[in-house]
Amino acid sequence: MQYGMYAILLVIFGLILWRRTRAMVRPIKGSGLRILLPLLYMSPALSVVMQPSVHFTSIEIVVTVIFGTILSLPLIYTTGYEIREDGKIYAIKSIGFVIALILVFVCRRLANYFLPGIEPLTLNALSIISLFVYVGLWRIISFIKFKKVYNSRVAV
Repeated sequence: MQYGMYAILLVIFGLILWRRTRAMVRPIKGSGLRILLPLLYMSPALSVVMQPSVHFTSIEIVVTVIFGTILSLPLIYTTGYEIREDGKIYAIKSIGFVIALILVFVCRRLANYFLPGIEPLTLNALSIISLFVYVGLWRIISFIKFKKVYNSRVAV
C-alpha cells in the first residue's frame, strides 16, 4: 500500500515536471492569468484541512507556513520570463528550476517521513497548507514577474 502511494506521487511529480519543462518552449498566451490557475485547481484539497478530525496547534501552522515559504524561494528565484525574437513572452529555460522542483519534492517527502508523531490526517492537512503556501507564493510572484515583462513589451 505504501509503495503504491509513492508510485502515484512519482507519477504526479513526473507529470508536473514534464508540464513545466514543456511550458518553457511555448509562449505564454494572453495576459498571464493562466499562471494563477493551479491555485484554483488545488482548492478542493482544502477540504482535508477543514475536516473536524484534523487537529493541529497554531505553532504547527506557523512552522508549516515558514516551511512552505522556504520551499517557495528556490522556485521563485529560478522562475523568469523573457521576450524572444518572435515578440512573444516565454518562461526562461533553467536547469536550476528543474533542480529546485526536485529538491522541493524531496524536502516535502522527507518532512513527512521525519514527523511520525503526528496523526496521518493532520500531517496531510499540514502538507496541504505547506503546498498552498509555496505554490501560492511562487505562482503569485511569477505572475508579477510576468506582468513586468508583459508591461515592458506593451510600453515599447
